[in-house]
Amino acid sequence: MSGEQREFGFETLCVHAGAQPDPVTGARAVPIYQTTSYVFESADHAAALFNLQQFGYIYSRLTNPTVAVLEERVAALEGGTGACATASGHAAQVIAFFNLLTPGDHVVASNKLYGGSINQMKVSYPQFDWHVTFVDPRNPDNFREAATERTKAFFIESVSNPDAIVADIEAIAGIAHELGIPLIVDNTIATPYLCRPFEWGADIVVHSLIKYMGGQGNSIGGAVVESGNFDWFQNDKFPLMTEPCAAYHGLRFAETFGNFAFTVRCKAMGLRDLGPCMSPFNAFLILQGIETLPLRMERIVQNADRVADFLASHPYVAWVSYPRLPENRTPLVDKYCPRGVGGVFTFGVKGGYEMGVKVVDHCELISHVANIGDTRTLIIHPASTTHRQLTPEQQKAAGAGPEVVRL
Repeated sequence: MSGEQREFGFETLCVHAGAQPDPVTGARAVPIYQTTSYVFESADHAAALFNLQQFGYIYSRLTNPTVAVLEERVAALEGGTGACATASGHAAQVIAFFNLLTPGDHVVASNKLYGGSINQMKVSYPQFDWHVTFVDPRNPDNFREAATERTKAFFIESVSNPDAIVADIEAIAGIAHELGIPLIVDNTIATPYLCRPFEWGADIVVHSLIKYMGGQGNSIGGAVVESGNFDWFQNDKFPLMTEPCAAYHGLRFAETFGNFAFTVRCKAMGLRDLGPCMSPFNAFLILQGIETLPLRMERIVQNADRVADFLASHPYVAWVSYPRLPENRTPLVDKYCPRGVGGVFTFGVKGGYEMGVKVVDHCELISHVANIGDTRTLIIHPASTTHRQLTPEQQKAAGAGPEVVRL
């Protein structure tokens, strides 16, 4: 088969993308390169690496061979041109916006987000003089109406945490592109096995890899993936990508690196100066999880279908927000997530806040944990935990009202 162009299936990419047997030892599993630094061949070699004239390894805050395999694998699964692994999903979001926003800039974001993301954008981003307006993603026109001259991106979750609402990615991407800005999609809940945002016009995907991609609840990590399709030169909105960079002697990232320029800048500026790099050991563990991603997601969807159906008829349950139930299903579910929406959903208990707390306090086999995507079934009461920092109005808008339990 030498010389032939081959396209591998998703399952094969989960096991092999980015990895080859170690050339020195022949090790078949990806080695853990637990090192801070790397020996340069010469002074000229070191200079070329530091000037971004040659790709290679300098220091593990910037690049690491184990982490690089994970980056290539996630990019391959999403259908992107490159990826940058980070210390966490929140770090991935900061790194992505660090490439786009300057002081005074603006983002329009879905209000159906993980509570920590809402808090990050609402409370912490203003310290950078970045500003976010939250809108209901179920009406794509809300994004257009909220945009300003300083809007540099739209941000949504493909399947929202915690209430599993499927966004109209194609419509929101179309509006973003009319305005000459990228759409960023958090694809953590669906994973690329269930939803491929780039195929519907998204420009950047972010992940919290601790969740379904890793799947075992043992490693913190995140990733930023670029599609390679966004034209940074179509307007003057993105000087960080198009104008000379003083840190690299006037290099212009978009001009020099083309369809993976966003990824290079995430590392060369984001990881270099902000420092949220991924541990090689965490990268190794997440890679092990990704190998079984298709099998796990198939079974997770089957289990979620059965549990949601059970809860929908339970006498102490007022409602269930699970998109695959007949009463909740919309054309968007079948369009973007025909194989399922993952295993995260919410239900409302009769009795409000007190009953929600009582439910999580009385679980035995199910763990009361502030995480998702584990091999174990996890439960939480968002209003008293993950969304506690929000106002009651914001909690309800995010699908985390007082009676809500996330499973």
